Amino acid sequence: MEHAKTYSVKEIAEKAGMTVHAVRFYTDKGLLPCPRDEKGRRIFTDESLNWLRGIQCLRGCGVSVEDIKVYSDLCMAGDEALQARYAFMVRQRELAYQRLREAQALVEYMEHKVEHYESILRGELPDDTTMAADKAGHTGKN
Repeated sequence: MEHAKTYSVKEIAEKAGMTVHAVRFYTDKGLLPCPRDEKGRRIFTDESLNWLRGIQCLRGCGVSVEDIKVYSDLCMAGDEALQARYAFMVRQRELAYQRLREAQALVEYMEHKVEHYESILRGELPDDTTMAADKAGHTGKN
């Protein structure tokens, strides 16, 4: 039987595009299962890389380290935790959609502001974006 390729903490960090410190942090917090060799060094495999990518995705979605630990524990619990893992992901998906809607609203606001500035720069509107406009009795939109 062939053994899986193993990686050092430095190698797995490079493959995952993160720092060695981050990888150690995730293993120390119990988010990333990580056996050790006879000298106490962490041993990583392609499965470790898969876990790290999942952690990165969840962190990118704004999931707390504590909640990722809950999810990691559910994954380690096996089949009896399948429904709980599913519910976790459904909840995180809904939160991600909520953040996406919020981000879209921010983009729309910024689009409006850029269009407003472009109108000012083209000379179609007076510059009403400064505090000086307020002092002169105008209502600035900055």
